[in-house]
Amino acid sequence: MDKKRLPTPAFTRDIIDELKKVTWPTRKETVKLTMIVIGISLLTGFYIGIIDILLTKGLEILTKFR
Repeated sequence: MDKKRLPTPAFTRDIIDELKKVTWPTRKETVKLTMIVIGISLLTGFYIGIIDILLTKGLEILTKFR
């Protein structure tokens, strides 16, 4: 069976070097963007819920004619 190989030191060093170049967001930016994502998710869920209710009611009305 193959043993798991550890990454080579050069590969690990390259990863660390690349992560040092990353511009990390501030706490304020992170909180702001998280709130935007939560807000959009809630709006999308509400929209889909309304569409679901309307389609359900429409189907109920159509099936009453049978």
